[in-house]
Amino acid sequence: GPAWPQSAAPAPAPSPAPAETKPAGTGSASSSPSSASSPFARWFGGGDRVANSPVEFIVRVEGSDPALERKLRQSSLITGALAEGRTSGQDVLAAARADYARFLGTLYDEGLYDAVIDIRLDGVEAAGIAPLDAPQFVRQVVVSVDPGSRFRYSRAEIAPVAPGTDLPRDYRTGAVARTSDMKSAARAGVTGWRDYGHAKADVTSTDIVADHELHAVDSRIVLAPGPLVRFGRLLPSGNERLSTRRLLKIAGFPEGERFDPEKLEQVRKRLRRSGIFSAITLEEAEALGPGNTLDVGLTVIEQKLRRIGGGFEISSIDGAKVTGYWLHRNLLGGGERLRVDGEIKDIGSGTSGRDYKLGLRLDHPATIRPDITAFVEARAERLREEDYDLDLGVLGMGLVWLPSDRLTGETRLEYRRSRVTDASGTTDFRVLALPTTVTLDRREDEPNDARRGYWLSTTATPFYGMQDTGSGLRLVGEGRAYRSFGAEDRFTLAGRARAGTIFGSDLAETPRDYLFYSGGGGSVRGQPFESLGVEVIQGPEGPVKTGGLNVLNITGEMRVLVRERIGLVAFADAGQVWEESSFGGASDWHAGAGVGIRYTTPIGPIRLDVAGPVGGDTGEGVQFYLGLGQAF
Repeated sequence: GPAWPQSAAPAPAPSPAPAETKPAGTGSASSSPSSASSPFARWFGGGDRVANSPVEFIVRVEGSDPALERKLRQSSLITGALAEGRTSGQDVLAAARADYARFLGTLYDEGLYDAVIDIRLDGVEAAGIAPLDAPQFVRQVVVSVDPGSRFRYSRAEIAPVAPGTDLPRDYRTGAVARTSDMKSAARAGVTGWRDYGHAKADVTSTDIVADHELHAVDSRIVLAPGPLVRFGRLLPSGNERLSTRRLLKIAGFPEGERFDPEKLEQVRKRLRRSGIFSAITLEEAEALGPGNTLDVGLTVIEQKLRRIGGGFEISSIDGAKVTGYWLHRNLLGGGERLRVDGEIKDIGSGTSGRDYKLGLRLDHPATIRPDITAFVEARAERLREEDYDLDLGVLGMGLVWLPSDRLTGETRLEYRRSRVTDASGTTDFRVLALPTTVTLDRREDEPNDARRGYWLSTTATPFYGMQDTGSGLRLVGEGRAYRSFGAEDRFTLAGRARAGTIFGSDLAETPRDYLFYSGGGGSVRGQPFESLGVEVIQGPEGPVKTGGLNVLNITGEMRVLVRERIGLVAFADAGQVWEESSFGGASDWHAGAGVGIRYTTPIGPIRLDVAGPVGGDTGEGVQFYLGLGQAF
């Protein structure tokens, strides 16, 4: 039999060819009414007529098989032509003549190898009309199909198969003999050998015979694994501003290692994560090199060097927040990325002054290893909150480890100096800290609009205080989970839990920006920003409100997609803050709840939430939140 190429061309038709045409009227079934409820129902006005089309399109399957009728309609070029308004006789005839092969492929994929297909245009068989003799108008198209009997495998073999190959479960003796299962089996066989290091594995022959008396298919597929292959050289091209040496360093090509398609995918992901390229193409050499080595060609297209972006959020109580950044993707010619971030917050806030943040960060990819990025950063913040003023400066350097798309690790050494002014006076804090974060992202959709999976993150920050600043350990953990159900996953349950604690440092000696608060759009909607804290430190006029040494926040959401782009959300948030470490001492809590609306855009859903307090005494009245992306 003919060989199937690795690209998984359609399966060769069983021999002998089972399809033919027959005169109209010999089929016994009429069009099924279920067609109107199919995904194509919006095209059909009266069940068989495409909306606003002068051409009636009827599909009849003998034996009344609504599912098969639906598949034939979906595969038909006539359906597409009429839906697009192409109703001239020439257009309809061309689509009808091409539909014989399309219908045949659909029937083969249902295990129907002796079907009879009849397509008539106003009573005339389409196959008998010459292309140049197309009628000027066509008023009715009738497709009649006698599907015959389903064929089953009398034999379904594929060999040799690599260890661990995952073959289709329906490619087996006794199962319905679908062409898609044969193609899938061939692809799986080739993939299995490639995963085992045989890069040039291929299908050498297929022997597929349909017995029309027994309604059986004898299928045999023969594979040729080829030699065990090792990676040769990576041959880059297309880089203009980025040096070739740095390109190879960032790619981390596993030269000399056993061939593995997953390792090629890792190379592609590293290059994509660098943010330098707009297009990346990896192409395996057609022929093996000396010692069964495989060279791989790499072609890249570099993005523009600079980029500007921004975002916004609005709260009826806390005011507006505007963020922006400027990015340079290849500052020194080695893939270095310079990013400058700015933020103005609490614009028009009714509870606090305006906050400012400015940060600068330089990343150097492929430091030590291809999956490790080194960075240096500097950041300055000026916060004017309701209960305190904070001026903060940070200098830091660190490493980011990206072993996979799912797992991220980051550690940094930073020096932090802050000055806090509140009712107790002015206090200076100086800290040398080593925050380390590990994040596991198992979300299955876009991060800004996840529907399934979970996300976990934990940060441990040991800090050493200088002068009058305390020393200790700050721990923060957060988890998010998502589950969707219903037709087309219209309903999504989303939950978030966050907990934080500080060990070893007294509250008064701990930097104020390390303490924990609750309230606002990021924790408890319906409650003012950072409205829940503790009152331990004594000032001239009594206890001073600050953050606590422990916090716990819980959020639950029910998201409902009511239209393709419009969704509704109901949510409830709660938070509690403790005075002492290990969740001890006096504490207080508050809660909020509300509803929201989402409008999906190409860059994520636009979010509008309306919330109010339902527990605690830290807030009153309704608050509005407007932002980009889901709340979490």
